Amino acid sequence: MSTILIVEDSHPQREMMASLLKKKGMTVVQAKGGEEALEYLKSSVPDLVILDIVMPNPNGYDVCRKLKANPSTSAVPVIMCSCKSEEFDRYWGMKVGADAYIAKPFHPDELVDTVQQLLV
Repeated sequence: MSTILIVEDSHPQREMMASLLKKKGMTVVQAKGGEEALEYLKSSVPDLVILDIVMPNPNGYDVCRKLKANPSTSAVPVIMCSCKSEEFDRYWGMKVGADAYIAKPFHPDELVDTVQQLLV
């Protein structure tokens, strides 16, 4: 069973994503922001991280950068999931180490399919 860390400051968004993934049999851990996510990552390594960009300190780009720079978490796939949908935003997401980028609003199948592809 895969463990997914969802880092999202919007409670409704976080709950919706968690519900979708739990229905697919995944274990979900939720963090309200970057600081909480980094604390979690000090003691646990999830199978995948879904990361919002626009959050209070640190933002999603910074969390991704730190996750990919740490040898114990550098191989963990990261999906950036954000309302920032310009090509420039995608570019920076991938530049800091994201493995995929999903723009909000997204279709539920898009999230589930992307997670499943990266877990293979």
